[in-house]
Amino acid sequence: MRGEGERMASPARHTSLLDGKVSRLIMRLAIPSIIGLSMNALQQFVNAIFVGTLSAQAIAAVSMTLPIVLLLTSVGQGIGVGTASFVSRNLGAGNSAEASRGASSALALAAPIGVAITVALLFRLRDVFALLGASRTIMPAALEYASTLLLGYTLMLLNMVNGSIVRAEGNTRFSMWTMITAFTLNALLDPILIFSLDLEVRGAALATLLSQIAATSLYAVYFVKQRGIVRVRPSYITLRGDRVKQITAVGAPATITGMLSAVAFVLLYRAAAPFGDDSIAAVGIASRLLTIGALPIMGLCIGSQAILGFSWGAQDFARAQKAAKFMLSVAFAFSATFSAVVVIFARPIVRLLSDSEDVAEIAVSTCILFHLFFGLFGVQYVVITMLQSFGRASLSAVVSFARQGYLFVPAILLLPDIWGFKGLLISQAAAELLAGLLAVFVMLRQFRDLKGRLLSRPTSGER
Repeated sequence: MRGEGERMASPARHTSLLDGKVSRLIMRLAIPSIIGLSMNALQQFVNAIFVGTLSAQAIAAVSMTLPIVLLLTSVGQGIGVGTASFVSRNLGAGNSAEASRGASSALALAAPIGVAITVALLFRLRDVFALLGASRTIMPAALEYASTLLLGYTLMLLNMVNGSIVRAEGNTRFSMWTMITAFTLNALLDPILIFSLDLEVRGAALATLLSQIAATSLYAVYFVKQRGIVRVRPSYITLRGDRVKQITAVGAPATITGMLSAVAFVLLYRAAAPFGDDSIAAVGIASRLLTIGALPIMGLCIGSQAILGFSWGAQDFARAQKAAKFMLSVAFAFSATFSAVVVIFARPIVRLLSDSEDVAEIAVSTCILFHLFFGLFGVQYVVITMLQSFGRASLSAVVSFARQGYLFVPAILLLPDIWGFKGLLISQAAAELLAGLLAVFVMLRQFRDLKGRLLSRPTSGER
């Protein structure tokens, strides 16, 4: 008989990966993830709107913090992905006690990592912004914003791991409502702290910090009240080598991809720096919009990946093919629509994010070129998810590292020296286009492979 620590969830807490129509099942699993990540996107958008009314230097300062945030969140993504994999596999095997040990150990690992990174960055923050190309006019606001934001980094890291644990045990709705609560609080506090208390960019960072405290409190109540399957307790913390190795081995690729994104943004801002503060602010606005557009697609794939992996493992290739095609149609439709909206309505969107005429003129053309081929991003991310689900790690890395790695880096290092700021814009657009075409080529090969497997082996089809 199972003890309290090994109590399994009731059936209502789990969604069977074999039940119902594939499209309906994908949306049931994906919608909470999409809404949750969209809240993060809206949080960035709302912050940008309020900060954009201050000055070009303020929006540039907040924008230049983005590479640091991406670098920091890549650590949380890695630990979160590794922990979610560990927890879900052990729950599937009926071993909830081991799942609880893994979850408790991951949180115990995340806390000191967060503190260590916070301390290290706080002492070298000025050097980091100098490396990013911050001018003397941007530096004070950038330091104010980032130093306040860093105080909550450990909480942000814990929240990412908490969210991964909760989603891994099937409770995507609680994670969604936690992110919605954090967003709502942030949006309410922004005008009060930025304008009413006259804290400016520090107020925007403080609003984010307070929203992270609220999210941590909600997760703490969730685990203390034992509302899920996994138990988070000090007695379960055992940093055993094989357990930590399992978590880090699965999470490492996600961390590397996140770090690559941070490096890409560093190169982007350094390339923009010689053209002045207005150009940095313009690149920051366009980059933030790219992130906002990417997050819902990421939410769709995060919520749907279990179906692809389960179908592949069960050798139900018909179901895997149907799931992949449905994901592809939804992701492409969204990314193409987002691309069209930004390209067509670039000027009014930019006006929401900056009151400066000079910034707006540069930002309009920057947003248009940055989003010209964004419609292909949906294809890229679905293909990467397919490859990860099918266990094709090497090919997944080839597609993953294209957009912000081996296609983007040579372009951003060479083209601005040849064509100036226009070369910077072409670098992003060209990398997006070529990475998208690569993903289309790989996608066609994967569907041919699935078709071959279907012809060579009878399947149960869609349930």
